[in-house]
Amino acid sequence: MTRALIIVESCFGNTRAIADSIAAGLIDGGVDAQVVDIDEAPSSLPADLDLLMLGAPTHNRGLPTTATRAKAHAQAGADGASQGISQWLGNAEIPASLSVAAFDTVISKNWLSGSAAKAIAKALRRHQGRETTSVGSFVVTANKGPLAAGQESDARSWGRELAGSANTGQ
Repeated sequence: MTRALIIVESCFGNTRAIADSIAAGLIDGGVDAQVVDIDEAPSSLPADLDLLMLGAPTHNRGLPTTATRAKAHAQAGADGASQGISQWLGNAEIPASLSVAAFDTVISKNWLSGSAAKAIAKALRRHQGRETTSVGSFVVTANKGPLAAGQESDARSWGRELAGSANTGQ
C-alpha cells in the first residue's frame, strides 16, 4: 500500500484542518496517510514512505519565522512549536526517491500575499537539490481564519488527485 506522511505547522488550526482534509482525500484514494504536527515530525523518514507533504501558514509572504510563529501562538493563547517547517527542512534528510508536495494557507491567492508552499519548494531546491511534485494553497478569510468556504473540500479533492498520482507512480 502507498504510504504518505503529512508534516504540518499550524498556528490557529487552519493549516492543520487542511492537512486533515488532504489526508482524508489520500485515504479516499487508497493511500495510508498520517498527519503529524511539526514538533512530532521524525528526524529520519520511514523507509517505506512514498509521499511526503509539508504544510505551513503563510507569514509575511513566506514561511513562519521564529518571531512570527511566537507572535501567532501568543495571539492564539497557545504554546508555540519549538521548530518550524524551515528548521525541520534544514535538518531532515529526504530520500531522492520520495515524492514531496507542499501546501499552505494564505489570505489571498495573488502575487502580493506570497506563499509558504512556494517557500517550502524553494527551500527543498536549496537544501535538498530537489523539486516538489505538487504545490497547493488554501485561503483563510483573515490572519486567524477561518478557512474560506469550500477550502476543506478542495483540499480533500487535491488529496484524492495526489493519491491517484501516487498509486500510478506518476
